[in-house]
Amino acid sequence: MEALDNPERINEIRGVIERKSALKRFYAEIYSKYAACLVNCPPQGLAVELGSGGGFVRKIIPDVVTTDVLPYEGVDRVVDATRMPFDDRSVRFFGMLNVFHHIPDVAVFLREAVRCLKPGGRLLVIDQHPGWISTPVLRYLHHEPFRPDAEDWRFESTGPLSGANGALAWIVFVRDRERFAREFPDLRLASYKPFAPLSYWLSGGLKSWCLLPVWAWKGIAGMESILLRASSNFGSFVEVELVRL
Repeated sequence: MEALDNPERINEIRGVIERKSALKRFYAEIYSKYAACLVNCPPQGLAVELGSGGGFVRKIIPDVVTTDVLPYEGVDRVVDATRMPFDDRSVRFFGMLNVFHHIPDVAVFLREAVRCLKPGGRLLVIDQHPGWISTPVLRYLHHEPFRPDAEDWRFESTGPLSGANGALAWIVFVRDRERFAREFPDLRLASYKPFAPLSYWLSGGLKSWCLLPVWAWKGIAGMESILLRASSNFGSFVEVELVRL
């Protein structure tokens, strides 16, 4: 698990994303969600991705400031999401992919987001959702901790990537929605949309294997649409959009 927190892994991570066409397609679709959210943000201010890691967001949205808590080669800034270096009301957009569930105290992070965001600015959290398919995967097959019954939003972290609670987005924005609304009146929960029941798992994520050839992507996407029309609880990931009031 300690190897997960080694910043020297960055070329390995980038190589996996570049080599696996299905995983690269998944990342590109996330970045298209960023772009759609940015359309509704104020025209002035910074657009920031938190936890950029080995991604390629700058190829899709050139003016995004890339950051990570680890000093990865190639990111614009090293940033701890609980102590961000941005001025008050200077950011129009925060995007984050598979980052929220690694933050050991998300209440502190959300207060920082409120401080940094301009009125009308948006925070787009893309994270794991404990759906019908993903719950057994996260509980029994995934390497990260998964505790949907955790009483607190905080957890003791073993490291930036090794420490986690894979159910955290669901806990904060669904199970504890009343607490979220009470503690963060300046953040409006605009949407909570589960998606991607199968595609990420079949891509193998950042592991070496892949069960989803790129030619099968459209077929899997069609199957995912059918599943999500039947119930949003088939979703394995979630798109959470928050608006700074």
